Amino acid sequence: MNATAAIRRATPNDATAVLALFDAAIAWFTEIGNTEQWGSEPWSTQERQVARIAEACDSPDSWVHITERGEVNGFLVLGDAMPYVPAPEQPELYVRVLIASRAPHARGVGRRLMAFADDRALADGVTELRVDCYRGGSGALVRYYESCGYERTSVFDDGGWPGQVLARSLAR
Repeated sequence: MNATAAIRRATPNDATAVLALFDAAIAWFTEIGNTEQWGSEPWSTQERQVARIAEACDSPDSWVHITERGEVNGFLVLGDAMPYVPAPEQPELYVRVLIASRAPHARGVGRRLMAFADDRALADGVTELRVDCYRGGSGALVRYYESCGYERTSVFDDGGWPGQVLARSLAR
C-alpha cells in the first residue's frame, strides 16, 4: 500500500465507488458459490441497497480509504450497535460496515480501517468495540475478525441470515 494512501470522511459523492466495492465483492462471492451472504445481484442495481449506501456515506462517522490517485478502495462506518444484535453492556464503538477492494494494490486496507476504528474509539474515550458478520460459508469472515483481535461473543439469526457478534477490548 502506497504511503500516500489516506483515510478521509466519506461523502454522498462516494456512494457510487462504495457500491462498486460491494458489487465486486458480490461478483467474487457468486464466483466461489457464496450467494447466501449478500445474494448474487449487484447492489448498484437494487434500489434498497443504493439508498442504504447513500445514507451510510452521509453518516457522520463514515470513512473511505483512498489510493494515492484518490480512488476509493475501502469503506468503514462506525456508530451504535445494529438493532439485530444484543445491546452493549458498556460504552462501545460498533463497526457497522467494513468493506475493502480485493485488488492486489488494496491488500491490507481492511486491517488499516480496523486499526483506524481502534484509534477512533480511543479518541472518544471508549475501549470496547464490536462488529458482526456473516457466520455461514467457510467461516473465513469470522476468522478474519479474530485475526484483527476480536473474540466471538454471541450468534444471531436475522431472518435466516446467520450472524456472529465479535468484540475487542482496547483496555490496557
